[in-house]
Amino acid sequence: MRYSALSIFLNGLRGNKGWAPAWRDPAPKPHYEVVIVGGGGHGLATAYYLAKEFGITNVAVLEKGYLGSGNIGRNTTIIRSNYLLPGNNPFYELSMKLWEGLEQDFNFNAMVSQRGVLNLFHSDAQRDAYTRRGNAMRLHGVDAELLDRQAVRKKLPFLDFDNARFPIMGGLYQPRGGTVRHDAVAWGYARGADSLGVDIITQCEVTGIRRENGQVTGVETSRGFIGCGKLALAAAGNSTVVADMAGLRLPIESHVLQAFVSEGLKPFIDNVVTFGAGHFYVSQSDRGGLVFGGDIDGYNSYAQRGNLATVEHVAEAGVAMIPSLSRVRFLRSWGGVMDMSMDGSPIIDRTHIDNLYLNAGWCYGGFKATPASGFCYAHLIARNTPHQTARAFRLDRFARGYPIDEKGVGAQPNLH
Repeated sequence: MRYSALSIFLNGLRGNKGWAPAWRDPAPKPHYEVVIVGGGGHGLATAYYLAKEFGITNVAVLEKGYLGSGNIGRNTTIIRSNYLLPGNNPFYELSMKLWEGLEQDFNFNAMVSQRGVLNLFHSDAQRDAYTRRGNAMRLHGVDAELLDRQAVRKKLPFLDFDNARFPIMGGLYQPRGGTVRHDAVAWGYARGADSLGVDIITQCEVTGIRRENGQVTGVETSRGFIGCGKLALAAAGNSTVVADMAGLRLPIESHVLQAFVSEGLKPFIDNVVTFGAGHFYVSQSDRGGLVFGGDIDGYNSYAQRGNLATVEHVAEAGVAMIPSLSRVRFLRSWGGVMDMSMDGSPIIDRTHIDNLYLNAGWCYGGFKATPASGFCYAHLIARNTPHQTARAFRLDRFARGYPIDEKGVGAQPNLH
């Protein structure tokens, strides 16, 4: 069924009894051309583009929980392409362009809202760094505006411009950035992939990877053995665990990243705003809640929950930027397991096992990269060659000495 205003109207006349399930619940087949481990945004997007762009429909996506139970449903919904380095800039801009046409492409309302992303700066050195980043963006055809103090005050008058420690001097603004409804992205890609013949198999945990003569032949799962011609890993924070089943050690650590939402408020934050003197970012959802987050918890964990020290850190940074937040109540919080790479940039590459492919190391940037990640990963799987915008995301770049250190802070996952 194709969603449209007419279909909504006609089903309303029938008491909304004519809607079909958005995707099937198939039993796993004995063998697939491609098996994707991980039913999050990247796994589902990969399956969708494999079927739509490359005609490979004999595909299974294996998810150990329900769709949306992982990081795709545990993030702060921000999309942007305001990156500096050549390896990152064109890739995230490709993702932004795919976001802009996504809802029409897979016929699902993902609530794409290009409300603008503003990164505040608080010193001359930070202004110079943002000027450099903005110039790099403009040279790559990406929208960027450097706003002075008065321009930021006109846009966001509720910020604490006169904070003695963190005076707001201006900001780097990307008008095309914004937010997207995170779980709707999973549902839209799932529905799109399913309509093209992909099997989406939930409650199916991978427990082992079977190899013969140096090739992967399939996966052991909680629902039995499933054979495959190619195996694609897209397991986010559990990437190291799954890769270890194939004897592959990854340059990745798993950390918890918490996110929060406040009670519902009247609209007052039109944009996504980030604090330049600390790690804090905030936007307002359509239901009125403020959605915000900060740093990772700083220790390795596979738990989808964090600690109170990080809650305090996020609250302090938020109040330093917007003093009125001190009167707002937290409604709930959640945690996602981040696959933190050594340089803070992702990996989309083939492994030393010919038919085993890897998509991992997304750190904070996984959600905004969902469309481009799926498209480039599908290209790699279908053609055995990397897409031109993802060529820098090689697995061996750490051994070769070619890190993509966007923040320039060094080769430690907790620093990114």
